[in-house]
Amino acid sequence: MKTLFIILLTCFSVVHSQPIRFAFVTDTHVGAPETAADDLQCTVNDINSLSDIDFVVFTGDVTDYGADREFAEAKRILDGLTKKWYIFPGNHDTKWSENGCNSFKTVFGAEHFAFDFGKYRFIGCGSGPNMRMSPGLVSREDVLWLRSEVDKLNGSDRPVIFMNHYPLDNSLANWYLVIDEIKKTNVQAALCGHGHANQSLDFEGIPGTMGRSNLRAKEAVGGYNLVTIQNDTMSFAVRTPIVGQQAGQTAAPWRTIGLVNHHFSQDTKRYPRPSYQLNDLYKNVTAVWEKQDNSDIGGGIIADKDICLYPNTAGQLVALSLADGSSKWRFATQGKIYSTPALHKNRVVIASTDGTIYCLDKRSGSLLWKRETGKPIVACPRIDGKMVYIGSSEGKFSALSLKDGSVNWTFSDVKGFVESVPVVDKSNVYFGSWGSAFYALNKKTGQPAWTWSNNKLRNFSPAACVPILTNGRIFLQTPDRTVTALDAKTGQEIWKSNQHKGFEASGLSEDGSLFYVKCMSDTVWALSTRSDVAQPEWFVNCQYGAEISPSAIVEKANTIFVPTDEGVLYVIDRSTRQLSWARKLSNAMVNPVFPLSNHDVLVTTMDGKIVRLRNKAD
Repeated sequence: MKTLFIILLTCFSVVHSQPIRFAFVTDTHVGAPETAADDLQCTVNDINSLSDIDFVVFTGDVTDYGADREFAEAKRILDGLTKKWYIFPGNHDTKWSENGCNSFKTVFGAEHFAFDFGKYRFIGCGSGPNMRMSPGLVSREDVLWLRSEVDKLNGSDRPVIFMNHYPLDNSLANWYLVIDEIKKTNVQAALCGHGHANQSLDFEGIPGTMGRSNLRAKEAVGGYNLVTIQNDTMSFAVRTPIVGQQAGQTAAPWRTIGLVNHHFSQDTKRYPRPSYQLNDLYKNVTAVWEKQDNSDIGGGIIADKDICLYPNTAGQLVALSLADGSSKWRFATQGKIYSTPALHKNRVVIASTDGTIYCLDKRSGSLLWKRETGKPIVACPRIDGKMVYIGSSEGKFSALSLKDGSVNWTFSDVKGFVESVPVVDKSNVYFGSWGSAFYALNKKTGQPAWTWSNNKLRNFSPAACVPILTNGRIFLQTPDRTVTALDAKTGQEIWKSNQHKGFEASGLSEDGSLFYVKCMSDTVWALSTRSDVAQPEWFVNCQYGAEISPSAIVEKANTIFVPTDEGVLYVIDRSTRQLSWARKLSNAMVNPVFPLSNHDVLVTTMDGKIVRLRNKAD
């Protein structure tokens, strides 16, 4: 009788084991729309009113543009939580980031989390893209961090709940790296945001759940998910927060999953992975040398006859031997670098998100001078003669002495922040900003010659595109799928066209006669730079698929290099107007490339690969 009682008591205890309950909040987008901050405040107030909430997770897109004022407002609201909370960034926190993706960590303390609650290990990290428009990407740093977290579990059967901003599918460029890592653990569920709607998903056998946005959209109030774990079962229920005198409501669970050991280490099923079969078609193209950085690379690579230089998001400018890729030196700054360096003789200029412009000796990496701006810099410098032209994130654009960094002039009325590299002619310096504006400033005085705007929302600004200057005209490919030709002297529009549907990337032929547009699907168009209308000359279908990266097209010795956002470099022979060769290096965005000749090119990718490619057939 006593034994039966013990058995019944044990069964009763199991059935009624203490639940874990947490709030799953995502896509709060503080900063836009106008109700976003109120929606988050309602959610915080509601969570505080619930006595049975153990903790809160925020799975990305905390803000709308990653601006400092948005982070400050979000942090102010979240500091009102009386529960423990964990957070990581999403693409909106990083893509349009005036602070170069630094402020999230500064404000919130970290960009990922790992903690234990009950018998479960919760692991979460954000995903970009960081600064450059492209498919989602878990940063190289976070991939390595995730590996270290997996190693800590060391084959343990502790159940794992994983969280990311993007779904773990091919909308995330390196989804397979993340899945392969977490499958080394006893991962039992994965949560994500990004899609703004509750969805039941499957990530190669891992039960996946996308949460609704906290925004109210067309409803009277926003909402979030309450997640309950009990008896190896996880359930999701939408919670509508308290508003005024109206009580909050928790709906019936819309999704319930079993938390079990899937034994992924024993799974022999093959899942889709990025294909590199394209490279088999061009066996004449080989890597002279190849390197892997431990950080993302968000800027272009440059070189002279001896040395090549690239930035990384560890805040370093890295110098390698052009001949064999061996390390020459590294210069460390205090912030991530998304700026492509500029080189003139033995001087190299680079800008960092630590708010400083640096001039280094190319041979040794020693500091020659630095100029502090007080704000992060994601823009690229342009060296023209004895001057360095560069914008920053506090609404300024400056001309500095290449010799000592002294300020020649500063223009202080830039709307938004500057991201791209400027161009110059004999009279003016030209650049765009994330304030829907494009500027022509007098090179000697910094006074405006003219200003142009496409009068579109910020997202469509002429900011990430590299302006093309030729034949007395400026050509801009803006994210509203429009090419605009402007008179360089007056800023007057000569023509505009959305026929070719480019996004941000374009380029110029070496002879200045052709403006290249990288369309958002498959095709590169060549347009006349002399015509008074949008006059297409020819096109090549590269079959690269969907394409949104801002990396510019560049021509060298009649060979056109076309970087894309899925790690492939396409190369067109201008004479034959045909694809000459292609090379897949990664599954992440290819940054601006640096051709050494028509058959030799330096390439970096956002996930940290550095390659010198050579076409031996030429």
